[in-house]
This record gives sequence, C-alpha cells and structure tokens, in this order.
Amino acid sequence: MKKVLVLSVVASAMLLAGGDIAPVEPVVETAAPSSNAFLIFDNIKADGQIRPRYEFVDAADNGKADAGALTNRLTLGIAADFLHLEGLSVYLEATNVVGSGDFWSVSNDDIGKRPLYQIVADPDQTRVTQAYLDYAFGETLIRAGRQDVDLDNVRFIGTVDWRQMPQTYDAVTVVNNSIDNLKLLASYVWGINRIFDSNTVNPLGGRFDTNTVLLNASYAMMPELTVTGYGYLIEDFHNTWGIAATGKVGLGESTSLSYRAEYATQTDPSFEDLTTNQTADADYYNLQATLNMSGILLGAGYEVLGAGDNGNAAFSTPLATLHAQNGWADLFLATPIDGLVDATAMLGYKAPGFGVAKVIYHDFSSDRGSVDYGTEIDALYKNKIPGVKGLNGLLKASWYSADTFSVDTTKFWAMLDYKF
Repeated sequence: MKKVLVLSVVASAMLLAGGDIAPVEPVVETAAPSSNAFLIFDNIKADGQIRPRYEFVDAADNGKADAGALTNRLTLGIAADFLHLEGLSVYLEATNVVGSGDFWSVSNDDIGKRPLYQIVADPDQTRVTQAYLDYAFGETLIRAGRQDVDLDNVRFIGTVDWRQMPQTYDAVTVVNNSIDNLKLLASYVWGINRIFDSNTVNPLGGRFDTNTVLLNASYAMMPELTVTGYGYLIEDFHNTWGIAATGKVGLGESTSLSYRAEYATQTDPSFEDLTTNQTADADYYNLQATLNMSGILLGAGYEVLGAGDNGNAAFSTPLATLHAQNGWADLFLATPIDGLVDATAMLGYKAPGFGVAKVIYHDFSSDRGSVDYGTEIDALYKNKIPGVKGLNGLLKASWYSADTFSVDTTKFWAMLDYKF
C-alpha cells in the first residue's frame, strides 16, 4: 500500500500490538505547498484494490443446493495533506461489491434464493468505507471519522477483511508511542458499519449505533516478549478485559519459535441501552505456538471460549474478524451456549518465490460437558503472481465433518488480489 499520510514518526503508533487503524502508511514529510494558495489539499495520492473471488459451498445435509459465487471488491481511496498544516491530512475511500452466480447473499434483493442455495455472505452494495481526518504531532496521532480498526490478532476487534465488504468503525482514535517500547491506543466508537447493509435480511442488519470504548496497551519488554493488555467495553454486549504475552524466540540460525499465551474475561457491559441483554460471565484462554525450521512450519494451539456460569451467555467476540478464527468453514461464528474448545495442529511451508502453504486440523468440542462438535481440515496456498507488482493469488479450502454440531460442510475459494 502506498505511503500517503502524516509523519513517519507515527508509523509505529499506527500498529498497536499488531493492530492497524489505517489502510495506508505515513510518509516522511508533506509536499511543498501548492503555488495556488487557495488550494486546501496538497500531495494528493490515490490507491485501490481489485479483488475477484470464486466461492463454492456444499452443505448438502441442510437440503439446499450448492452455491457458486463469483464476486468482486473494487476499492478506491484518495489521500491528501489538508490546509497546508503540518501533520493534518484526510483520507476518503469507497468500496463496491458486485456478484453473480447461484447463491443466497443474505440480501432482500435475492430473497427468493434463500430456500434454494447455500449462503455466500457478499451481497451487492456500495458505500463509503473510510472517511477520516488525521492530525499527527510528536509521537501522537488523532484520527476522527470512519476508519479501519484491526487490533492484535483480530480475535476481538477487526475489519472482517475476508468478506468483500469490510467492517468499519465511526470513531475517534488516539494512538501514542512517546514512551520507548510502549504503544497505546484509545478509541471511542459511536457506529459500527457491518459487512451487510440495511437491505440485509433480519436479524443480520447493517450499521448500528453504539457507545463503545476500545483500550489497548502493548509493551515490548524484550525481543522475545511483548505484553499486551486490553479492555473492550462494547455497549449492550459485555466488557472484555484481557492480557496476552507474545514473542519470537530464536533457536538457531534458521529455527525460531513464535508463541501466544492469552487470558481474558467478560463481565456485564458498562454501557447498556437495552434491557434484554444476557448476563455475561465467561472466560477465555488461548495458547498458540509455531516452530519455523528453515521455512517448514509446525504449529499447535488450544483455544477456549468458555461457557457462561449459571446459564449466562458464553464468551463471545461480536466485533472480531471471525473468519480468521475457529475454522474457515465459518460454523462457529457465534459461540455455542456450552462454549467452544478448538484444538489445532498445523503443518506448512513458506519461502521466497514459493509463497506459503498450510494445512490446519481442528478438533471442536464444548467447554461444558466436553461434547464432540466435529472436526475440520483447512488448506491454503498463497503466492505473488510473477510479473505484476501488487498482484497475489490464493487457493483455499475447508472440510468440516459434523459430529453433534451443524452438518458436513465443504468450501473452496480461488482469489486474485491486486493492490495499487
């Protein structure tokens, strides 16, 4: 992505614990003021993305025909320095999604396909996905307006970027990196723009108003250990408080071990407007490790989204990039009432020129009662397309085998991603 905004000194502040609140990176300095003093925009630059994708879905046991969807994302953005003031800039971005094929997109426009075909949740729509004002000074950035927010491993807060229309946040966000090795983020969110729009069949819906506070602090204690603490206070859902330890340990010239150890708990929401909310009282655990031996990847993980105590709601992550969690078949976008345990094993390989290939095995069960839900195998291959800068290709598949939860499901994707 092109460098198009603010000062490079805040680039590290834009990434909090692996999170990104922008689709673009800062530049070192602004361009010289225009010779026309009446122009309020300088250093104007554009960027964009074209992302065609074919998705196949087979879940024959639910009585619907296979889905075959060809969809495309077109995103165009424009950035500029604003009012000739150092550190002040603007960014505007619009996204269009269009598709064709035999599938139900969850839109009311093709409600007749609902009883016939499997779901591919990429309805046709066009919207302003980002529109914000940035002000950078010293080691601080203030961003106000509609924006991307991706925090940590997007387990809790993300843009759902896998779907063709991303989830964005109407918010004021402050990021700061003035203390060595300490990265801070605080955000007040008043609107969530989901991947669907107002024409989506209920109860999925589109944008909703909220009073939500996001807090994230990350301290790099040493190259092998970064500690991140967070608090996500989501109106009408819950408060989530957590801590994570992450790092990468060198074990030799070409061998390293990456890890993540995390705990979080959910309590009743501090901000509550509805009177029908379930009481929140559940815990979360996550242990992940990946060994890289000259490009050969071996990984294992154990994640628990706990069942609620005394019949309370199970641990949930309503603003997460959920496709990246708990299997690509998307059977566990909502946590079952008895919680979810996801035990994983991964084998892969990555190298320059080759790209990356992975196979991941999931064993799903309940937190309460240890009931077997099912198993899943996910496979991926991704690489740059030679000869075209910014073009990548991806092949991905998922096979879910049901035991006591949902039905056997197969999904396949073929995608090109061109960024300019």
